[in-house]
Parts: sequence; structure tokens; C-alpha cells
Amino acid sequence: MLEEVEHWLTRRSWSVAERPLDRLLAAKAARGTTVSVVLPALNEEETVGGIVSVVRHELMERAPLVDELVVVDSGSTDRTSEVAAAAGARVVHREAILPRLPALPGKGEVLWRSLLVTSGDVVCFVDADLRRFSADFVSGIVGPLLTDPEVQFVKAMYDRPLGAAGTGVAADAGTGTAAGSDTGTAAGSDTSTAAGSGSGAAGAGGGGQGGRVTELVARPLLNLHWPRLAGFVQPLGGEYAARRSLLERLPFPVGYGVELGLLVDALHTVGLDALAQVDVGVRFHRHQDERALGRMAAAIYRTAQVRLSRGHLVRPELTQFERGGDGFVPRTHPVDTEERPPMREVAEYAARRAA
Repeated sequence: MLEEVEHWLTRRSWSVAERPLDRLLAAKAARGTTVSVVLPALNEEETVGGIVSVVRHELMERAPLVDELVVVDSGSTDRTSEVAAAAGARVVHREAILPRLPALPGKGEVLWRSLLVTSGDVVCFVDADLRRFSADFVSGIVGPLLTDPEVQFVKAMYDRPLGAAGTGVAADAGTGTAAGSDTGTAAGSDTSTAAGSGSGAAGAGGGGQGGRVTELVARPLLNLHWPRLAGFVQPLGGEYAARRSLLERLPFPVGYGVELGLLVDALHTVGLDALAQVDVGVRFHRHQDERALGRMAAAIYRTAQVRLSRGHLVRPELTQFERGGDGFVPRTHPVDTEERPPMREVAEYAARRAA
């Protein structure tokens, strides 16, 4: 590990307990900062309501940390929208945002569009499939942005136990729904160390962790090509917060590559010392099968490749195999290749900000 990263770990890795809620509220009031929380959702009726209820009750009604809570529904066929609205979120449908531009499938597409329907100075993204959700996931990653003006981008770090008791699900490398969905991240990592933070759960370590896509694809890519990002425990995690002034300057890969793309581009835009991570405990969510993880891995690899070279790129397809009645059958899937431009370059966004 680079000496610069070792130093970064001592300065920019924290525990949620280091910033009590009353300190965050005081900093928010002193600076007049506003906070938006965004949940991208596709067919998450079982979990989205619980997350919305916790955020609204604990961080809006009991303590006014969050100013805006938005669920962006990307075409759910279940009751995701109704459940989210009943729990207290403002629900916006993906196609209603920037309607002149046909929507593309993918989580990154939803996050990008969410900038047009939120107004907070700080934007906090949270996956909609989390179980046993804690408000620490929001207050933890928003905290450094409220208390330290030099911090621009904060990722959550956490344990991801497999087969967690009482959840009925396995917390694995992917989150959210099946491949191609708009919720869930493209995997998190094994948090067997505390990344030098000296904080709690992320150092709980041992077996039974998820994170195959991170450990087999993202972490090697980051260590080899962007070693200054090697200190992030959960580089692909779906819970992160950033200043709007940064997010509007970054391109958004439309699919599963969005987490890696934003992290790499944030490094190049504002530098390592403006990035941080916070240990928020334990994350429980739904398991994804190996084929879905393979498609995630392909999208993440191509997102990295685009950033490594604007020249020749690999063919953006992935062929996988399933056993059929006559043997193994090839199934070819497109790999996410589209990226949306920085939001500040979109005319509607610029007009909205100027109003």
C-alpha cells in the first residue's frame, strides 16, 4: 500500500460514533447545508418502506438532519411506489425525469436523473433492498460532509455477513434485484480489516463475508491501476454521499459500473484527501446468483477500461452458459456501455439551478 494511502486511512476513515447526531445538527445549522436522500428502486416493495420509515422518523421528524427523501422508481411492477409513498417518501418515476431523453436501464441512470429532482447541497444515495436498516447508514456518511468543508465524497464501509441470522437472506456480493436492475450496487467487499480506521464492525473480520465481485474484480483493478483508492473497504458499496457541486461535474455510467466510475472520477476531480469512508456497522441485503455477478463484473471491468484508455475497447458483450435439455446453451448479454454526461452540461439542469 502506498504511504499516501496509509496516511489517508488515519485521516479519512472514521466510525459513525465519532460524530454524534447533535454535532451534525449543529454543523448543518451553522452552515445552512441541505441534505437529500435518494433511494433508487426496482421491485423493492418488501424493503423500501422500512428504509423510508427509519429515515423519515429518525432523521426528519425526530432530528432534522434530512431535508428531502426521494425514491426514484425505475419501472417497478410491484407496489414499490405505493409502499414508499405511504412510508413518507416523495416518489418520482424515472421516465418523468428529463422526458426528452429516453431512459436507459441501469442503476447509474436513475442516480444521474435524481440530481434533476432533488435540491440538497449534499446528496446521499442508499440502496432500496437493505434489511434491518439503521439510520447510521445516512448520518454516518453525511456526517463528514457537514463537519469538514474539505471532504467532498464519502462511502460507507461495513461487514456483509453471509446467511445472517433472522434475515432469511444471504448478504452477498451483489445487492438489489437481478442483473440489469436499477437498485442495488455492483457488489461490496469483504471487510476483514478496519481499513486502518480503528473503528468497530468493519474490523470484525473472519469468514462469512460477501464481496466476490469486489475481491475478484474491483479491488485488483483499483490496486493495479488506481492504487491511491486501495484504502476503500467497500469501493462498490451502494451507500455513499457527496456534495452536489461534485456530482454535477461527474459523468455517470448508466449501469453497474456507476460506483467504480464515480469513485475513480472523484479521485481525479478533487483528489484523494477530499474522499473519505465511515464504518456504519453491518449491512444485510439480498443475494444474487453467479450469472448476475458475472454481468456485474463485466460492466465494472469495462467502466474501468473506459477510464484507462479512450482507444480500443473490448467487445461489450458477455457470453455465459446454462445447462439445457441438450447440454450447455450459450446466453450472450450486452455489457453496459453508455455513460451520461456531467449533469451541469444538461440544459434543463442548468436552467433549474439558475432559477
